[in-house]
Amino acid sequence: MSDASYRDAIFSTPLDRVARFSFDERVVACFPDMIRRSVPGYGQILGMLGLIARRHLRHGARVYDLGCSLGAGGLALAGQLSPDAFRYTGVDLSPAMVARARETLAAECPDHAMEVIEGDIRTLDYAPAGMIVLNFTLQFLPPADREAVIARLFEALEPGGVLVLSEKIRAEDEQENAWLVERYHDFKRANGYSDLEISQKRTALENVLVPDTLAAHHARLARAGFSRSHTWFQFLNFASLVAFKDPAFKDADAPAPREE
Repeated sequence: MSDASYRDAIFSTPLDRVARFSFDERVVACFPDMIRRSVPGYGQILGMLGLIARRHLRHGARVYDLGCSLGAGGLALAGQLSPDAFRYTGVDLSPAMVARARETLAAECPDHAMEVIEGDIRTLDYAPAGMIVLNFTLQFLPPADREAVIARLFEALEPGGVLVLSEKIRAEDEQENAWLVERYHDFKRANGYSDLEISQKRTALENVLVPDTLAAHHARLARAGFSRSHTWFQFLNFASLVAFKDPAFKDADAPAPREE
């Protein structure tokens, strides 16, 4: 990413009151460093997007990147696919993220069809898509909203389309979950975060980031209509799933795809 970014030091000093985490200007400024040091396997997940698209994406189809942040998913796809291979639509609720992502993609991918829009993925009017990416986004929605979102994404996908869903997860066994959380904190310490930073960020994310179990994710995908889903990646308590819409799927009540 060509734009300058700064080291994440948001929670490095003691705070009298730790505010709820939000994707504001401070987070945007240090987001690449925050992600690199906070999300195990993030680079590997991005690197696989183009490979998954090559295998499953219809040539020229739309790709939605929901909760696109600074557009890293778009950059990853553009780095592996030709300009005519796909149309990219990044969506984010943060105006600061949207503005920076537009600048970055315009500079880095001038020959690709890339757009970034500000919007809520719960209410967005989706065009037909061949691939939808949800990288660490669903976890920030209220749990009660997640079922409807996944159902809407299933309807937006073309038959044969694919959904990539990456999330922080919770183990069903409490002892296993505690071990994963402890090793995740070790991971963050090894990447330069102090115990104060780890503790204060955990407080900021409480009731903001609410993880599901892998079983809950797979069950939700199945209820939405996906013919199969796999956990293709896991690093500690972070995982990525891929779900497939049956190529033969037909919905008699679904509206015809609109012309664009």
